[in-house]
Amino acid sequence: MDLSDSAPLAAYRAKIRQWLAENRDHAPIGKPGLHVTDIEPFRAWQKLLAQAGLVGVTWPAEYGGQGLGMIEQAVINSELHRAGLPGALDIIGVGNLAPTVIAHGTSWQKDRHLRPLLQGDEIWCQLFSEPAAGSDVAGIRTRAIRGEGGGWRLNGQKVWTTNAQHAAFGLLLARTDPSVPKHRGLTVFIVPMTAAGVEVRPLRQLTGIAAFNEVFLDDVMLGDEAVLGSVDDGWTVAMTCLMYERFNLLTMLDQIGWQPSMFAEPLRHKLPPHLEQRLASVIVDMLAVRYSGHRALSKVANGEVPGPEAGLGKITLVDAAIRGAQVVTEALGPSALDGEWGYLLAEMQGLRSGGGTDEILLTTIGERVLGLPAEPRLDKERAFNEL
Repeated sequence: MDLSDSAPLAAYRAKIRQWLAENRDHAPIGKPGLHVTDIEPFRAWQKLLAQAGLVGVTWPAEYGGQGLGMIEQAVINSELHRAGLPGALDIIGVGNLAPTVIAHGTSWQKDRHLRPLLQGDEIWCQLFSEPAAGSDVAGIRTRAIRGEGGGWRLNGQKVWTTNAQHAAFGLLLARTDPSVPKHRGLTVFIVPMTAAGVEVRPLRQLTGIAAFNEVFLDDVMLGDEAVLGSVDDGWTVAMTCLMYERFNLLTMLDQIGWQPSMFAEPLRHKLPPHLEQRLASVIVDMLAVRYSGHRALSKVANGEVPGPEAGLGKITLVDAAIRGAQVVTEALGPSALDGEWGYLLAEMQGLRSGGGTDEILLTTIGERVLGLPAEPRLDKERAFNEL
């Protein structure tokens, strides 16, 4: 596998590197939700990136994108990371939700929503997970009932929603027909987060910040224009969104290969041999994730659908990060709790659940890659309201 850039890609990388060097003074410091709560500097930075053609590069040109591929997006992410600069404020909206709107939206929906999203004027959030439906997202219980005179009435609760406190719109999965099996009878809606009946409550974490939220929907009324895709075919739309989530993870795996350097500063003094061996194992796994990302992106560039690389990369990376944090803790003792490491140590344990739990991902890999027998399912082909 050749990891070097082609001549056109090398020129593209050099162009991005030069632009970032010339504009780094305009970039905000930190990460929104980490140590800062004012997102306006990050909104302005996304607008500047978008004007330079560095946001939504895979979008069609008619919606403000560049019509490029995932490889170019990976180069942008890598160069931003190399320069120590933040990317777009609304990564979820730009990378996952907008491409879903492009794939399934009406002309009106695309014209109304895509440009403001690209520029950072309107932030979006993803309203899928619920208290009893996380990795098993098809088990959602939020209901959308069609009104007699048209439109829809929504009631339910969502959880672990990133950026809900800042969002103008949310992409919401609701159950519109409970009389069919759970993967059917679902519909996706574009929900204004300022609509009457929408309440956002922050979830404070062990890290001390509230990066996630609960969202409650109490008789939220929406018009038919809020439906994305076809009624009762929301699973298709949701799978498009989750596919883009996996693809965008692949564009970030390359920069993960730089992360072994994060251990250099806290561990610059001599380590005992047993800790050196453990840290070496962590670094090897992180580099393996990087090369896995290169392989998957090569498939995407050739028009192929990547296999389990994103799921395997997530499992391997999180496990390596946690093991690396344990090495830092043992090497530095109580001082490991200071500053950025204190935040990372508190955050890392929760990474096993985000983006699909390890157990769910391992089950999927076992069944679809290794060909192991599927786990027994009591809900298969049974109506959701009979479960």
